[in-house]
Amino acid sequence: MGVDGWRNALNMVKIYADEREKASGIPEILSSLGVTVIYKVLDVGDYVINSSLVIERKRVDDLVKSVFDGRFFEQVERLSEICDTPMLIIEGGLSSIKHLTTRWKSVEGALITAILRFRVIPYYTEDSRHTAEVIKHVAEKLSAEKPFKSYSRRAIKPRSDDIREWQLYVLQSLPGIGVKTARKLLEKFGNLRAVFNASQSELSVIDGISEEKASKIIKVITEPYAVRAKSSSGLSKYIENPPKDSS
Repeated sequence: MGVDGWRNALNMVKIYADEREKASGIPEILSSLGVTVIYKVLDVGDYVINSSLVIERKRVDDLVKSVFDGRFFEQVERLSEICDTPMLIIEGGLSSIKHLTTRWKSVEGALITAILRFRVIPYYTEDSRHTAEVIKHVAEKLSAEKPFKSYSRRAIKPRSDDIREWQLYVLQSLPGIGVKTARKLLEKFGNLRAVFNASQSELSVIDGISEEKASKIIKVITEPYAVRAKSSSGLSKYIENPPKDSS
């Protein structure tokens, strides 16, 4: 292999695909498009681009079935738990759902819930070829020389009485704690009280929490609340002591 060949090999996009996706033909199409496909038995999702983005692929008919047999919400919840950007690729037009079920509004409602509650990004493709092209395009964007600027995601306030969601929400208010680290803290310490009582050294052994981050967390938890003195600047100054008319 010449120099150019080695460069091309190093620059090839790599994607992890679930073994069960072989039957769809999409991994084969990806390979023909110059993508390096590595097969794995994935517990969650069908394609892993990197640790931040995982893709679940569904044909429209499978989407409808999964909504009514209960698999859909279980899948999207697990998807949102393991990555920052869960993506759902739906093969087939959304309009075709109406031809598959008279309860199509329930399917649309499930998709809206997946977006609002689980931060899932839906994307519609025409067929398997189109799906492969989209997956490749996403992977190329993420592996570009200049990665996207990372923005910290604000925790979403739970809309249910699920205690687990509220526990995760509370921990995500701490500096540098996202949903994945919040889950690790609860798995390690068991409940919020134990997390708040943990020492800096105990916090810093958690994957994703450095000594510096642990120190900030301890400071937020233990620092006395100081009531901020009212400022005489701004509108209040003019309300209490309105300026005299110079005319």
